[in-house]
Amino acid sequence: IAAAGGHNLLMIGSPGAGKSMLAKRLPSILPDMRREEALEASGVWSVAGLTDPKRPLLARRPFRSPHHTVSASALTGGGPAMRPGEISLAHNGVLFLDELPEFRRDALEILRQPLEDGEVTISRAGGTLRLPARFQLICAMNPCRCGWRGHPDRRCTCSPRDRERYVEKISGPLLDRIDLHVTVPSVEYEAMRRRETPESSAAVKARVDAARAIQAERLAGSGAACNAQIAPAQLETFCRLDAAGEALMKNAFQRMGLTARSHDRILRVARTIADLDGEADIGAAHLAEAIQYRNTDILKG
Repeated sequence: IAAAGGHNLLMIGSPGAGKSMLAKRLPSILPDMRREEALEASGVWSVAGLTDPKRPLLARRPFRSPHHTVSASALTGGGPAMRPGEISLAHNGVLFLDELPEFRRDALEILRQPLEDGEVTISRAGGTLRLPARFQLICAMNPCRCGWRGHPDRRCTCSPRDRERYVEKISGPLLDRIDLHVTVPSVEYEAMRRRETPESSAAVKARVDAARAIQAERLAGSGAACNAQIAPAQLETFCRLDAAGEALMKNAFQRMGLTARSHDRILRVARTIADLDGEADIGAAHLAEAIQYRNTDILKG
């Protein structure tokens, strides 16, 4: 779903559940870059001096994974030469933040404006620079500091206050900008030893490409390249709900205390789920699935 609609994703699970592995495999199922996307991304990398002189045009979507010790300025860019930062180097690609609560609070808050506007403005003594920064944010974190909260072995040693301190650096406004909050369960021994042949990335990518083709046709001329980029003013046109969907959305909005931003992001995710099912209209089942991905109870200490 995240790949098909370009949605931001937060994965929460114990160590060894496969969160980092899934994030690193994401580029293998993302749609190929259009030429204009490749030119934009290559331009940013060229300014940063990262392109190969023999192959200056990027062939694959960028995947950036800065360490959790990264500074806010390293994320946004700047310095004497006004170099692009990590969020611009991830333009038209993926920015992966592993161990999300370990990042500095100021570094995480820097992401809020680029996630909304698709660009970052760098103001330094040497001048002001505006760079593209339309990236897909993928995050991973443990459910608590020791990592074992909710594990079947019940070996978590964290107190309620320990859990609160662990997640308090993730602000509500930042969490509101992440479309999907997914719990990644621990791998059971029987599943790990199973000899079934797993589905290939090529097969998953085929479904993603089919959904993106539907979106490209629907969104032609709107300025959006995928469902995650649909503007709020366009939601009524592209994400219209029937009577059952409206009732379900109203109930969820009131019961879960959703914000206007989370309401809009649920509609975009529901639109993607319907596209993956090949449905022209968003059904109640699509909306219900999208709503369940906004469950942030695991982040509450």
